[in-house]
Amino acid sequence: MGILKRCYRFLRYNEHKLLTIKAYILSAYYRFLVLNFKTAKIKKRWGVEGKESATDVDRSVYVYAKKVSYAVNQVCNKTKWESKCLIRALVAKKLLAEKGIDSTLYLGCKEENGKMVAHAWVRCGRAYITGGRGQNDGYIVVDKFRTWK
Repeated sequence: MGILKRCYRFLRYNEHKLLTIKAYILSAYYRFLVLNFKTAKIKKRWGVEGKESATDVDRSVYVYAKKVSYAVNQVCNKTKWESKCLIRALVAKKLLAEKGIDSTLYLGCKEENGKMVAHAWVRCGRAYITGGRGQNDGYIVVDKFRTWK
């Protein structure tokens, strides 16, 4: 699809233009950080280590979280760079934090075909925003980070 047609479709049909643009920029930013810095150095920005957010939140929080989830997944599916679970989780967490919404970033792992597989996901209230349902998919939580409060 040509660039003009993409721009037209974005302007015409995208209901959450600003959220989509923010998700795109943040995914590039977090990909850059992950590639160029050690995890120990950048994980300080992820929130309070070892803490979880509350499971009871308002309905309006779920409505916004669903928009964030959709925007992050749409953007990360189309980026030229690799935007796997950790990048998606960090972008979603940042977008939720900008609105003052508390969330938890989980890091987990499991053994699959004799190899250790890592995964990241974000939970807001009782909803899983990115990465599926981590623990229900067989991942063991290794670490968790709550949004700064």
